[in-house]
Amino acid sequence: MLQIDKYFPNTYEESRDEFRHLLHKIQKKWPDASLSTKSIGQEKDNTIDTIYSEALESNEQVVFLTSGEHGIEGYAGAAVIRMFVDEYLDQVDPSTAGICLIHALNPWGMKHYRRVTENNVDLNRNYFYHPDSIPLDINENYAEESNLFLPNGKVKDIRKEKTDLYHQLSRGMAEQGYQGVKKAKGMGQYEFKRGVYYGGTTQEESTLYLKDKQRKLLSTFPRVIHMDWHTALGPTNEVTIVVSEHDPRNEDEMKADYQVQNIQKFTPQKVKGDSTNHFYKLKNEEFPETHLFSALFEFGTFGADREAELREFTTIILENQLYWEGAEREEDRQWILEELKNMFYPPEAEWRESVMKEAQLAIESVLTKEKILK
Repeated sequence: MLQIDKYFPNTYEESRDEFRHLLHKIQKKWPDASLSTKSIGQEKDNTIDTIYSEALESNEQVVFLTSGEHGIEGYAGAAVIRMFVDEYLDQVDPSTAGICLIHALNPWGMKHYRRVTENNVDLNRNYFYHPDSIPLDINENYAEESNLFLPNGKVKDIRKEKTDLYHQLSRGMAEQGYQGVKKAKGMGQYEFKRGVYYGGTTQEESTLYLKDKQRKLLSTFPRVIHMDWHTALGPTNEVTIVVSEHDPRNEDEMKADYQVQNIQKFTPQKVKGDSTNHFYKLKNEEFPETHLFSALFEFGTFGADREAELREFTTIILENQLYWEGAEREEDRQWILEELKNMFYPPEAEWRESVMKEAQLAIESVLTKEKILK
Protein backbone atom coordinates (compact mmCIF):
# COMPACT_ATOMS: atom_id res chain seq x y z
CA MET A 1 0.00 0.00 0.00
CA LEU A 2 1.46 3.35 -1.04
CA GLN A 3 2.00 6.08 1.55
CA ILE A 4 0.20 8.75 -0.43
CA ASP A 5 1.14 11.79 1.67
CA LYS A 6 4.88 11.36 1.20
CA TYR A 7 4.54 11.85 -2.57
CA PHE A 8 2.72 15.20 -2.47
CA PRO A 9 4.79 18.04 -0.97
CA ASN A 10 3.63 21.64 -0.54
CA THR A 11 6.49 23.51 -2.19
CA TYR A 12 8.55 23.38 -5.35
CA GLU A 13 11.76 23.17 -3.30
CA GLU A 14 10.51 20.16 -1.32
CA SER A 15 9.45 18.40 -4.53
CA ARG A 16 12.82 19.12 -6.14
CA ASP A 17 14.75 17.83 -3.12
CA GLU A 18 12.79 14.58 -3.18
CA PHE A 19 13.48 14.22 -6.91
CA ARG A 20 17.21 14.79 -6.44
CA HIS A 21 17.29 12.09 -3.78
CA LEU A 22 16.16 9.58 -6.42
CA LEU A 23 19.63 9.63 -7.99
CA HIS A 24 21.18 7.29 -5.41
CA LYS A 25 18.46 4.67 -5.96
CA ILE A 26 18.77 4.94 -9.75
CA GLN A 27 22.57 4.61 -9.60
CA LYS A 28 22.15 1.17 -8.04
CA LYS A 29 20.88 0.01 -11.45
CA TRP A 30 22.57 2.57 -13.70
CA PRO A 31 25.92 3.34 -12.00
CA ASP A 32 26.72 6.12 -14.46
CA ALA A 33 23.41 7.93 -13.96
CA SER A 34 23.87 11.64 -13.37
CA LEU A 35 21.80 14.56 -12.12
CA SER A 36 21.98 17.80 -14.09
CA THR A 37 20.42 21.13 -13.16
CA LYS A 38 19.60 23.96 -15.55
CA SER A 39 18.87 27.43 -14.18
CA ILE A 40 15.79 28.92 -15.86
CA GLY A 41 14.52 32.50 -15.89
CA GLN A 42 15.24 35.62 -13.89
CA GLU A 43 14.57 34.40 -10.37
CA LYS A 44 17.32 32.82 -8.32
CA ASP A 45 17.33 29.05 -7.86
CA ASN A 46 14.67 28.00 -10.34
CA THR A 47 15.99 24.90 -12.08
CA ILE A 48 15.00 22.11 -14.41
CA ASP A 49 16.45 18.92 -12.92
CA THR A 50 17.17 15.82 -15.00
CA ILE A 51 18.36 12.35 -14.09
CA TYR A 52 19.77 10.52 -17.11
CA SER A 53 21.65 7.39 -18.03
CA GLU A 54 22.20 5.39 -21.16
CA ALA A 55 21.81 1.61 -21.06
CA LEU A 56 24.63 -0.45 -19.60
CA GLU A 57 25.25 -2.64 -22.66
CA SER A 58 23.09 -1.72 -25.67
CA ASN A 59 20.96 1.41 -26.17
CA GLU A 60 17.86 -0.36 -27.44
CA GLN A 61 15.23 1.86 -25.78
CA VAL A 62 14.68 4.60 -23.21
CA VAL A 63 11.91 5.44 -20.76
CA PHE A 64 11.38 9.21 -20.67
CA LEU A 65 9.15 10.76 -17.99
CA THR A 66 8.55 14.53 -17.76
CA SER A 67 6.67 16.78 -15.34
CA GLY A 68 5.83 20.41 -14.69
CA GLU A 69 5.39 21.68 -18.22
CA HIS A 70 2.39 23.54 -16.83
CA GLY A 71 4.00 24.69 -13.59
CA ILE A 72 1.49 23.91 -10.85
CA GLU A 73 0.69 20.58 -12.53
CA GLY A 74 4.24 19.49 -11.75
CA TYR A 75 3.42 18.47 -8.18
CA ALA A 76 1.33 15.51 -9.29
CA GLY A 77 3.76 14.76 -12.12
CA ALA A 78 6.73 14.66 -9.76
CA ALA A 79 4.75 12.43 -7.42
CA VAL A 80 4.20 9.94 -10.23
CA ILE A 81 7.88 9.96 -11.21
CA ARG A 82 8.89 9.21 -7.62
CA MET A 83 6.32 6.44 -7.45
CA PHE A 84 7.67 5.00 -10.72
CA VAL A 85 11.17 4.83 -9.25
CA ASP A 86 9.92 3.24 -6.03
CA GLU A 87 7.56 0.71 -7.59
CA TYR A 88 8.69 -0.07 -11.14
CA LEU A 89 12.42 0.49 -11.48
CA ASP A 90 13.18 -3.17 -10.78
CA GLN A 91 11.10 -4.14 -13.83
CA VAL A 92 13.29 -2.13 -16.21
CA ASP A 93 16.32 -3.89 -17.72
CA PRO A 94 19.29 -1.46 -17.46
CA SER A 95 21.38 -3.54 -19.85
CA THR A 96 19.22 -2.50 -22.81
CA ALA A 97 17.15 0.45 -21.51
CA GLY A 98 18.20 3.98 -20.68
CA ILE A 99 16.35 6.32 -18.36
CA CYS A 100 15.57 10.03 -18.50
CA LEU A 101 13.47 11.76 -15.81
CA ILE A 102 12.74 15.50 -15.78
CA HIS A 103 11.45 17.50 -12.81
CA ALA A 104 9.75 20.88 -13.40
CA LEU A 105 10.09 21.93 -17.02
CA ASN A 106 8.48 25.19 -15.86
CA PRO A 107 10.05 25.73 -12.41
CA TRP A 108 8.81 29.34 -12.01
CA GLY A 109 5.22 28.27 -12.59
CA MET A 110 5.58 25.35 -10.19
CA LYS A 111 7.13 27.52 -7.47
CA HIS A 112 4.45 30.20 -7.76
CA TYR A 113 1.50 27.84 -8.28
CA ARG A 114 0.85 29.19 -11.77
CA ARG A 115 0.30 27.25 -14.96
CA VAL A 116 2.39 29.56 -17.17
CA THR A 117 6.01 30.73 -17.19
CA GLU A 118 7.21 34.04 -15.78
CA ASN A 119 6.65 35.48 -19.28
CA ASN A 120 2.98 34.42 -19.11
CA VAL A 121 3.66 31.76 -21.75
CA ASP A 122 1.67 28.54 -21.86
CA LEU A 123 4.73 26.37 -22.41
CA ASN A 124 2.80 23.69 -24.27
CA ARG A 125 1.91 26.20 -27.00
CA ASN A 126 5.54 27.25 -27.55
CA TYR A 127 7.09 24.31 -29.44
CA PHE A 128 7.50 24.66 -33.20
CA TYR A 129 9.76 22.76 -35.56
CA HIS A 130 10.02 25.99 -37.58
CA PRO A 131 9.72 28.69 -34.87
CA ASP A 132 9.05 31.49 -37.38
CA SER A 133 6.29 29.62 -39.18
CA ILE A 134 3.27 30.55 -37.08
CA PRO A 135 1.22 33.67 -37.91
CA LEU A 136 0.54 35.72 -34.77
CA ASP A 137 -3.14 36.22 -35.59
CA ILE A 138 -3.90 32.55 -36.20
CA ASN A 139 -6.56 32.18 -33.50
CA GLU A 140 -9.58 33.97 -34.95
CA ASN A 141 -11.93 32.46 -32.38
CA TYR A 142 -9.83 33.88 -29.57
CA ALA A 143 -9.61 37.33 -31.15
CA GLU A 144 -13.39 37.48 -31.47
CA GLU A 145 -13.75 36.79 -27.74
CA SER A 146 -10.59 38.58 -26.56
CA ASN A 147 -12.61 40.82 -24.23
CA LEU A 148 -13.30 37.65 -22.23
CA PHE A 149 -9.74 36.36 -22.15
CA LEU A 150 -7.83 39.57 -21.33
CA PRO A 151 -7.52 41.13 -17.84
CA ASN A 152 -9.87 44.06 -17.30
CA GLY A 153 -9.12 45.83 -14.03
CA LYS A 154 -8.99 44.61 -10.45
CA VAL A 155 -11.21 41.83 -9.21
CA LYS A 156 -13.83 43.76 -7.23
CA ASP A 157 -16.60 41.31 -6.36
CA ILE A 158 -15.82 37.66 -7.03
CA ARG A 159 -19.43 36.48 -6.94
CA LYS A 160 -20.55 39.07 -9.47
CA GLU A 161 -17.52 38.66 -11.73
CA LYS A 162 -17.79 34.88 -11.69
CA THR A 163 -21.47 35.07 -12.57
CA ASP A 164 -20.80 37.60 -15.33
CA LEU A 165 -18.06 35.40 -16.78
CA TYR A 166 -20.36 32.38 -16.81
CA HIS A 167 -22.97 34.38 -18.70
CA GLN A 168 -20.43 35.76 -21.17
CA LEU A 169 -18.87 32.36 -21.79
CA SER A 170 -22.28 30.75 -22.17
CA ARG A 171 -23.29 33.44 -24.64
CA GLY A 172 -20.00 32.97 -26.51
CA MET A 173 -20.69 29.26 -26.71
CA ALA A 174 -24.16 29.99 -28.06
CA GLU A 175 -22.92 32.48 -30.66
CA GLN A 176 -19.77 30.68 -31.78
CA GLY A 177 -20.94 27.24 -30.88
CA TYR A 178 -19.45 25.16 -28.09
CA GLN A 179 -16.66 23.88 -30.33
CA GLY A 180 -15.71 27.42 -31.31
CA VAL A 181 -14.95 28.43 -27.74
CA LYS A 182 -13.14 25.14 -27.12
CA LYS A 183 -11.05 25.83 -30.21
CA ALA A 184 -10.17 29.29 -28.92
CA LYS A 185 -8.85 27.65 -25.77
CA GLY A 186 -7.11 24.66 -27.31
CA MET A 187 -5.26 26.33 -30.14
CA GLY A 188 -3.45 28.90 -28.03
CA GLN A 189 -2.90 32.50 -29.12
CA TYR A 190 0.11 34.60 -30.08
CA GLU A 191 -1.21 38.19 -30.11
CA PHE A 192 -2.10 39.10 -26.53
CA LYS A 193 0.82 38.93 -24.09
CA ARG A 194 -1.36 39.39 -21.01
CA GLY A 195 -4.08 37.04 -22.21
CA VAL A 196 -4.71 33.45 -21.21
CA TYR A 197 -3.34 30.60 -23.36
CA TYR A 198 -0.53 32.84 -24.68
CA GLY A 199 2.03 30.83 -26.66
CA GLY A 200 4.72 33.52 -26.87
CA THR A 201 6.50 35.04 -29.84
CA THR A 202 9.94 33.61 -29.06
CA GLN A 203 11.09 30.26 -27.75
CA GLU A 204 11.19 29.96 -23.96
CA GLU A 205 14.35 28.68 -22.26
CA SER A 206 12.41 25.61 -21.14
CA THR A 207 11.30 24.97 -24.71
CA LEU A 208 14.88 24.98 -25.97
CA TYR A 209 15.89 22.68 -23.13
CA LEU A 210 13.22 20.08 -23.89
CA LYS A 211 13.87 20.28 -27.63
CA ASP A 212 17.52 19.44 -26.98
CA LYS A 213 16.51 16.46 -24.83
CA GLN A 214 14.09 15.21 -27.48
CA ARG A 215 16.83 15.35 -30.12
CA LYS A 216 19.36 13.68 -27.83
CA LEU A 217 17.08 10.73 -27.10
CA LEU A 218 15.95 10.28 -30.70
CA SER A 219 19.56 10.25 -31.88
CA THR A 220 20.71 7.80 -29.18
CA PHE A 221 17.92 5.22 -28.90
CA PRO A 222 15.97 3.37 -31.63
CA ARG A 223 12.93 3.25 -29.29
CA VAL A 224 11.79 6.24 -27.21
CA ILE A 225 8.82 5.91 -24.83
CA HIS A 226 7.66 9.22 -23.37
CA MET A 227 5.02 9.87 -20.71
CA ASP A 228 4.34 13.53 -19.86
CA TRP A 229 2.29 14.04 -16.67
CA HIS A 230 -0.43 16.72 -16.38
CA THR A 231 -3.57 17.50 -14.38
CA ALA A 232 -7.11 18.91 -14.87
CA LEU A 233 -8.36 17.51 -18.19
CA GLY A 234 -10.81 14.62 -18.37
CA PRO A 235 -13.20 12.79 -16.03
CA THR A 236 -12.67 13.43 -12.32
CA ASN A 237 -10.27 11.01 -10.61
CA GLU A 238 -9.45 9.24 -13.87
CA VAL A 239 -6.48 9.36 -16.23
CA THR A 240 -6.87 10.51 -19.83
CA ILE A 241 -4.22 9.84 -22.46
CA VAL A 242 -3.89 12.70 -24.95
CA VAL A 243 -2.14 11.59 -28.14
CA SER A 244 -1.00 13.40 -31.26
CA GLU A 245 -2.54 12.49 -34.60
CA HIS A 246 1.00 11.53 -35.63
CA ASP A 247 0.35 8.23 -33.87
CA PRO A 248 -1.23 6.18 -36.70
CA ARG A 249 -3.65 4.26 -34.46
CA ASN A 250 -7.18 5.44 -33.84
CA GLU A 251 -8.63 5.91 -30.35
CA ASP A 252 -10.32 2.49 -30.24
CA GLU A 253 -7.11 0.74 -31.22
CA MET A 254 -5.19 2.52 -28.47
CA LYS A 255 -7.89 1.74 -25.93
CA ALA A 256 -7.48 -1.92 -26.80
CA ASP A 257 -3.68 -1.70 -26.75
CA TYR A 258 -3.41 0.05 -23.38
CA GLN A 259 -6.66 -0.95 -21.64
CA VAL A 260 -7.37 2.70 -20.83
CA GLN A 261 -10.89 4.05 -21.36
CA ASN A 262 -10.11 7.75 -21.80
CA ILE A 263 -8.04 8.50 -24.89
CA GLN A 264 -8.16 11.70 -26.96
CA LYS A 265 -6.36 12.43 -30.21
CA PHE A 266 -5.61 15.97 -31.33
CA THR A 267 -4.19 17.58 -34.46
CA PRO A 268 -1.73 20.44 -35.03
CA GLN A 269 -4.64 22.27 -36.65
CA LYS A 270 -6.50 22.30 -33.32
CA VAL A 271 -3.56 22.61 -30.92
CA LYS A 272 -0.58 24.75 -31.90
CA GLY A 273 2.88 24.52 -30.36
CA ASP A 274 2.37 21.27 -28.45
CA SER A 275 5.54 19.50 -27.25
CA THR A 276 4.45 16.01 -28.28
CA ASN A 277 3.55 17.25 -31.76
CA HIS A 278 7.05 18.72 -31.98
CA PHE A 279 8.54 15.43 -30.77
CA TYR A 280 6.80 13.52 -33.56
CA LYS A 281 7.63 16.16 -36.16
CA LEU A 282 11.31 16.01 -35.20
CA LYS A 283 11.25 12.22 -35.33
CA ASN A 284 9.52 12.10 -38.72
CA GLU A 285 11.78 14.72 -40.29
CA GLU A 286 15.17 13.68 -38.92
CA PHE A 287 14.87 10.22 -37.32
CA PRO A 288 12.27 8.37 -39.41
CA GLU A 289 13.47 4.90 -38.39
CA THR A 290 13.09 5.57 -34.67
CA HIS A 291 10.04 4.23 -32.83
CA LEU A 292 8.42 6.96 -30.74
CA PHE A 293 5.52 6.86 -28.32
CA SER A 294 4.84 10.26 -26.76
CA ALA A 295 1.64 11.31 -24.98
CA LEU A 296 0.23 13.50 -22.23
CA PHE A 297 -1.31 11.75 -19.24
CA GLU A 298 -3.93 13.95 -17.58
CA PHE A 299 -5.45 13.38 -14.13
CA GLY A 300 -8.97 14.84 -14.22
CA THR A 301 -10.24 17.25 -11.55
CA PHE A 302 -13.41 19.23 -12.35
CA GLY A 303 -14.82 16.71 -14.82
CA ALA A 304 -15.44 16.47 -18.55
CA ASP A 305 -18.90 17.97 -19.11
CA ARG A 306 -19.79 21.47 -20.31
CA GLU A 307 -20.35 22.78 -16.80
CA ALA A 308 -16.86 21.64 -15.83
CA GLU A 309 -15.39 23.36 -18.87
CA LEU A 310 -17.14 26.60 -17.95
CA ARG A 311 -15.65 26.32 -14.47
CA GLU A 312 -12.19 25.72 -15.95
CA PHE A 313 -12.46 28.73 -18.28
CA THR A 314 -13.64 30.93 -15.42
CA THR A 315 -10.84 29.81 -13.10
CA ILE A 316 -8.10 30.40 -15.68
CA ILE A 317 -9.48 33.83 -16.65
CA LEU A 318 -9.95 35.04 -13.07
CA GLU A 319 -6.51 33.84 -11.99
CA ASN A 320 -4.92 35.66 -14.93
CA GLN A 321 -6.85 38.83 -14.05
CA LEU A 322 -5.74 38.51 -10.43
CA TYR A 323 -2.10 38.11 -11.43
CA TRP A 324 -2.05 41.20 -13.64
CA GLU A 325 -4.48 43.51 -11.86
CA GLY A 326 -4.92 42.22 -8.31
CA ALA A 327 -8.07 42.11 -6.17
CA GLU A 328 -9.67 44.72 -3.95
CA ARG A 329 -10.56 42.18 -1.25
CA GLU A 330 -8.24 39.58 0.26
CA GLU A 331 -11.03 37.02 0.51
CA ASP A 332 -11.57 37.26 -3.25
CA ARG A 333 -7.88 36.75 -3.90
CA GLN A 334 -7.83 33.69 -1.66
CA TRP A 335 -10.94 32.25 -3.31
CA ILE A 336 -9.33 32.46 -6.78
CA LEU A 337 -6.06 30.91 -5.62
CA GLU A 338 -7.92 28.10 -3.86
CA GLU A 339 -10.02 27.43 -6.95
CA LEU A 340 -6.85 27.25 -9.05
CA LYS A 341 -5.44 24.61 -6.70
CA ASN A 342 -8.73 22.73 -6.87
CA MET A 343 -8.29 22.63 -10.63
CA PHE A 344 -4.62 21.61 -10.84
CA TYR A 345 -3.47 20.31 -7.44
CA PRO A 346 -6.44 19.41 -5.24
CA PRO A 347 -5.65 18.76 -1.56
CA GLU A 348 -8.25 16.02 -1.14
CA ALA A 349 -6.88 12.60 -0.24
CA GLU A 350 -9.35 10.93 -2.61
CA TRP A 351 -7.94 12.76 -5.63
CA ARG A 352 -4.33 12.12 -4.69
CA GLU A 353 -5.04 8.44 -4.12
CA SER A 354 -6.69 8.31 -7.55
CA VAL A 355 -3.59 9.90 -9.12
CA MET A 356 -1.41 7.11 -7.76
CA LYS A 357 -3.89 4.38 -8.68
CA GLU A 358 -4.52 5.69 -12.21
CA ALA A 359 -0.81 6.34 -12.77
CA GLN A 360 -0.02 2.76 -11.86
CA LEU A 361 -2.60 1.52 -14.35
CA ALA A 362 -1.19 3.77 -17.08
CA ILE A 363 2.43 2.90 -16.35
CA GLU A 364 1.77 -0.84 -16.27
CA SER A 365 -0.35 -0.90 -19.41
CA VAL A 366 1.72 1.48 -21.54
CA LEU A 367 5.22 0.49 -20.48
CA THR A 368 4.41 -3.23 -20.70
CA LYS A 369 2.92 -2.83 -24.18
CA GLU A 370 5.91 -0.68 -25.21
CA LYS A 371 8.38 -3.30 -23.88
CA ILE A 372 9.92 -1.18 -21.13
CA LEU A 373 8.65 -3.25 -18.20
CA LYS A 374 9.54 -6.92 -18.04
